[in-house]
Amino acid sequence: MTAKRALTVLAAAAALTVTATTAASAAPARAAACGAGYVGLTFDDGPSGTTTKLLDALRQNGLRATMFNQGQYAAANPSLVRAQVAAGMWVANHSYTHPHLTRLSQAQIDSEISRTQQAIANAGGGTPKLFRPPYGETNATVKSVAARYGLTEIIWHVDSQDWNGASTDAIVQSVARLTNGQIILMHDWPANTLAAVPRIAQTLASRGLCAGTISPQTGRAVAP
Repeated sequence: MTAKRALTVLAAAAALTVTATTAASAAPARAAACGAGYVGLTFDDGPSGTTTKLLDALRQNGLRATMFNQGQYAAANPSLVRAQVAAGMWVANHSYTHPHLTRLSQAQIDSEISRTQQAIANAGGGTPKLFRPPYGETNATVKSVAARYGLTEIIWHVDSQDWNGASTDAIVQSVARLTNGQIILMHDWPANTLAAVPRIAQTLASRGLCAGTISPQTGRAVAP
């Protein structure tokens, strides 16, 4: 082996060692940062005109979330669905037109859910595995139709009340109530929610919690 060749082999070996060491040290560091567990940040009713700013804020603050999209908006704004995925978010089903599903026939419920599945898939958001009924209203028929499409129904443990005019402070305080595995309801459009994102990140970090994905098996937040 020539001296040049030997140096190349040594350099490659050193690079592999550094990469392996970095990966090995990153895992414990992440485990320590998330020592108290994972919570599910969820944003309903997108994509909208504020989605891009929300995604930028989440990404800048190292947060990932589940976006419960309305099918009608996914169909109208496919580029924003792709942007959600590109930003590391998970895309889920929130019905097509946001009706009170428990007041509809089984066929109407089916249409709301199936059209949203198709709209999100067509927009590049993948095939959703999670479904949130509008207003959190559900019954046996809604559950059975969702299950037919392989969807797990997800409600929430904490309601931020951002849809009801909650202040930025109140939204942050709602996040502070979350414990391991729990899910919080927020929305894509309120200005106060967007303003709260940096403080949400700080609040979770101070409590040893990380933003996780929602398990279709358990319906709770878990490590991504």
